This record gives sequence, C-alpha cells and structure tokens, in this order.
Amino acid sequence: MRNSGRPAWRSTGAALRRSPGLVRLTTVRFAGQFGDGLFQAALGGAILFNPERHTDPLAIAAGFAVLLLPYSVIGPFAGALLDRWDRRLVLLWANLLRGTFIAATSAVLLTGGPQTPLMLLALAAVGVSRFVLAGVSASLPHVVSQSWLVPVNSVLATAGSGVSAAGAAVAVATIGFVGAGDTGSGVAVLLGVSGSIVGAVAAAGFAQRALGPDGARPRAVVRTVLAGLRTGLGAVLEAPGVTVAMIGIGTHRIVFGIDTLVMLLVLRTNEDDSAVIAGFAGFGVAVACTAAGMLLAAVLAPILIPRLGRPGTVTVGVATAAVVQLTLVTTLSSVTLLVAAFLLGLAGQTIKLTGDAAMQIDIDDARRGQVFALQDTVFNIAFLTAIAAAAFVIAPDGRSPLLVVAGGVIYLLGLTAVLVVRRTRL
Repeated sequence: MRNSGRPAWRSTGAALRRSPGLVRLTTVRFAGQFGDGLFQAALGGAILFNPERHTDPLAIAAGFAVLLLPYSVIGPFAGALLDRWDRRLVLLWANLLRGTFIAATSAVLLTGGPQTPLMLLALAAVGVSRFVLAGVSASLPHVVSQSWLVPVNSVLATAGSGVSAAGAAVAVATIGFVGAGDTGSGVAVLLGVSGSIVGAVAAAGFAQRALGPDGARPRAVVRTVLAGLRTGLGAVLEAPGVTVAMIGIGTHRIVFGIDTLVMLLVLRTNEDDSAVIAGFAGFGVAVACTAAGMLLAAVLAPILIPRLGRPGTVTVGVATAAVVQLTLVTTLSSVTLLVAAFLLGLAGQTIKLTGDAAMQIDIDDARRGQVFALQDTVFNIAFLTAIAAAAFVIAPDGRSPLLVVAGGVIYLLGLTAVLVVRRTRL
C-alpha cells in the first residue's frame, strides 16, 4: 500500500479507511491529547494566572517542573517497559489511572486545597500520560505500513497538537466563564477526565498483543529499566539521521523553553496592548498561534522530507528558527511574540515530525519504544532546564533582550552541530 505522492492528508484519509486499527489508535491519541491539553492549560491557569495563588518566575519554573519532570524521569522507564509489556494493556490502564489522578487534582482545587498535594497529583497525572503518548508512537507501525508512515505520522501528530490546543481552548473558555480562581480551574481540570475515558474505551478494543511488541520477552523489569536509556541512546548514535533529528529537537526545545517563560511574563504584565493579548486570554492566543504553526507543519513536512531528505529538513527547520529568534522575538512586543510563536511552532513541529519519521523508519521495533522515550526525555529536559535557568536571570516583566539573543546563539550552535554530523557521518 503506497501513497503514490498524494498529499499527506489524502494519504492519511486513505490509510484510515483501510485500517480500522489506525482509526482506533488515532482515537486513543486524540482523546489523550485533548484531555492533556485541557488538563495542562487548566493547571497552568491555576498556577500561573490564578489571583488566589501568586507566582514569581521561580514559582513558574516549579510549575513547569511538575508538568514536565515526568516526561523526563518516566520516559526511559516507559520506553523500556513498552518494549516488553503488551502495549494494548499499557494504553488501557494508563488512561484509567490518568483519569483518576485528574479527578483527584480537580477535587483539591475545588476544595481550595494546599499547593503540595496539587503539585503531587498533577505530577502523577502527567507521568502516567507518558505511557499513553509513548505507547501510541511505538504502536503506530503495527497499524499502518511503512510506506505510509511519513504522511500518516505528519498529519496525525500535528493534528493531535491541534486537538491538544482545542483542549487548552476549552480550559481557557471554562475558566473565563466560571472565573479565574480555584473553582474555575477545578471545573476545567475535571473536564480533562473525558479524554481518559474515551482513550481507555478505544484501547480496550484492540486484541491482545495487537500493538506489539513483537515476540514474548521475560519481564526482567529492573534490568530492563536500567538498560532502557542506554539501549535507546545506542540506537540513536548508530543512525546518523536520527542523531541529527535529536540534536535539532533538543536545540529547539531549549530555546522554546526560554521563549515560553518570556511570553508568559510579558503577557501577564502587559498593560499597553489590547486585553485580547494579555493575561490568561493572551496565553490562550499564544497557544493557538503555536498550534496553527504546527498544523501548517503537517502540510509542509511531507513535502520537504522527500525533497530535502530528513537531515536537510532538520537543517532548514533549525536555521529558520534561528532567524525568527534573532529578528522577531528580540522585539519583546506581545504582538510580535505571537507571530514568532506561530513561526517557531511551524519550525519546531517540522523538526519533530522529521525526527519521528527517522525513528519509525531507521530504528527496529525491538528498540523503537526506548528511542521514542529517549526523545521524550531530550524533548522535556531541554525545555525544563532552559526555563529553570532563565528563571534566575529574567526580568519580572519578561523583557530581557540579552536572554533572547542567547536563545538565538543556541540555535546557531545547534545548527553548527547538525552540519558537522551531516558532513562527517552522512
């Protein structure tokens, strides 16, 4: 089954019509991403823009740590176990556990509970989500043939970002309707349970071992977990195209972390621009701009990858992001930052989709889950480390030009590393 050069969305439509398993897996993915987008945006409203819980840059960094630390710490464990456990059962039970933790988080907010249990429950909910997202990515080659992976992955991964943004929009609208305090955030968080319920029902419809891994393996869990990250790293280093993608992904996430903190503080303290691009509503507009760029990446990535090759596409993505950083983000105007959010969403998602394609094509199934988990770790440790470091030096209103320029320099260093790997190993 081949896509015959058709546009990515047409190829994906054809694949969905011919593969009921792909339809079901897509349902798991979209339900999870909708619920995650809603939960994380609502939690962001509770922590970052809640008049009842005042936060400074360091507290914002701590909030992001809660949201992203599970991606980094649990990622290698998830990948190692996904290559041994029945992925269908992982998707089912992870959705059920996530729904339970989200409901408990909502209860803490609605009752005005303290910050510590709120953070711990959020940590648990996001941590369990790692198994869902990594499991879906590792399972995709079991429901669609390799010749369709690039267009299908481009469309579904990027459409999933749009679904996540839709969930975030629902959270923003709910908080705007109910109120910006704990009650509004608690109601919005509770709505996130819906994604877990739909995802669990969809996952339950797969047959045992239908999503892999191939072959039965002993459950030597401790050794598996300890060896998982090393195995994934070895697989990445053996595939130069995947190495290039990982460099591009890590570089973009470092700078995107800096820019996210800048954007949050500029919007939160914005007094000169219109109310639409200030406060929590402005945060929602920024998320929408980024998601729009990601959606455009779904169209461009399947066009660029065959013409430029995967390493070439990563190179163009990093170079484009560097130009945006040094020309638009440096203005520190809220309007210009929204334009930059769109363009960086486009460049970053193009790099991410190229990396996904490289990992699904160049890495064998026995190690694919571990490589995707390693990508999650790089993806989120880079983002979280950048926010934590920036929180110590950024101005309270977010207007720190030298910090933004440093982001541009990081993009240029990443571009240099990509070119060196391409020249010496490809």
